[in-house]
Amino acid sequence: MNTVSGSVKPNQGMLPDDDRWRAVQQRDRRRDGQFVLAVRTTGIYCRPSCPARMPNRENVSFFADADAAEQAGFRACRRCTPRSPLAPREAMIARATAWLDAHLEERVTLARLAQAVGVSPGHLQRTFTEVTGVSPRQYVAARRLQGAKSRLRHGDDVTTAIYAAGYGSSSRFYAQTRNMLGMTPSSYRRGGAGMTIGFATAESAIGRVLVAATARGICAVSIGEDDAALQSSLTAEFPQATIRRDDDAIRPWLDSVLASLQNRTLLPTLPLDAPGTPFQRQVWNALQAIPAGERRTYGEVAASLGKPDAARAVASACAANSVAIVIPCHRVVRADGETGGYRWGAERKQALLALEGDRVMGC
Repeated sequence: MNTVSGSVKPNQGMLPDDDRWRAVQQRDRRRDGQFVLAVRTTGIYCRPSCPARMPNRENVSFFADADAAEQAGFRACRRCTPRSPLAPREAMIARATAWLDAHLEERVTLARLAQAVGVSPGHLQRTFTEVTGVSPRQYVAARRLQGAKSRLRHGDDVTTAIYAAGYGSSSRFYAQTRNMLGMTPSSYRRGGAGMTIGFATAESAIGRVLVAATARGICAVSIGEDDAALQSSLTAEFPQATIRRDDDAIRPWLDSVLASLQNRTLLPTLPLDAPGTPFQRQVWNALQAIPAGERRTYGEVAASLGKPDAARAVASACAANSVAIVIPCHRVVRADGETGGYRWGAERKQALLALEGDRVMGC
C-alpha cells in the first residue's frame, strides 16, 4: 500500500479539523476551494466534496490548498480534479463562506458581506440561498453552533464556548440547544455525561442494524457488518454518555424498522431525537413524505422545498442523516438515475431500493 510522508505540515487554517472532517463526511461542496484533504494510504488529495469512497479518519490530513498538498508529496485525485477551477457560482459561494468563517465573532450585515465578495447584496442573497439551502444569516448561526459544540467537546466551560463561538449573548444559544444539541450544553460539554442511550441490534436483509435512543426518542439507526463496529460508532460523538444494550426498551422500535424491511408493515411515525439545522430538518421532513418504492432526485427534493437550485445542499443534508431508514434518504438519487452516495455504502442503498421495489410490485 502506498504511503506519503513529507516535511510540509498540514495547514490548520480557519476551520478546526473536526469541522473539516464533518464537511468531508457530508461531501459539502460549500467547502470546495477552502481546503483539500489528503489520504496517506493512497497518496492522493481531494476536494471535500469528492464522491470517492470515504477514507478512514486516521489516514486523513488537511491542507490549505493543492500546492501545499503537492509539496507534501500527494498527487491530485482524477475523480474530483481538485486543481480545476470552481464554477463561477461555486467560487462565489466559497469566497462568501470563507469570509463568513473568518468573521463569525462579528456582527456581519448582508451589505458588508456582498462588498467583501464583490457582488450586489440581492444577487448574493439569492445565489447563496439557492446553492446552500440557507441564507447567509442561517449559515452564520449554524457555524457558530458548530464552533460552540467543538469548544464544548474540547473542554471549554459553557460561557466561554458561547462567547468564543461568536454569540453576543447566551439567550440565543440556549434557545437553539434543544433542537440542535439534543441535550443541555453542560451535558454536551461532558461528552454526553449524564445522558443515557439505550440500543439494540439485529440481523436484516441489508446487514446488522442498530437502533439507539435517548429518553426523547431515536437518535441513531446504523447499518454495518458487526455489532462491535456499530456500537463503536455510537460512542464516538458522546464518549462519556452511558451507553448500554436495552432490548426491552428499544426492541419495539427496532422491530418496526426490521418489519418495514421485511414487508410485514409500513414504518410508523417514531419519536426522534436527531439534532440538525433548520434546513436539514426541512429536508428530512420531505424525505419522510416520499412513499416506499418511489425515488426522488436531489433536485426534485430541493424544488419541493421552494429552493430549486439547492440540490447540493439537499445532498449534504442527506449525508448528515443519522437515523437511516426512519428518515429514508436512500430514496433520493442523482438526476442521471445513478443511486449516488450513501452514509452506509452504495451497495446497501441499492439493496434498500431493490427491497422496496419488490414490495411495491408484490414480489
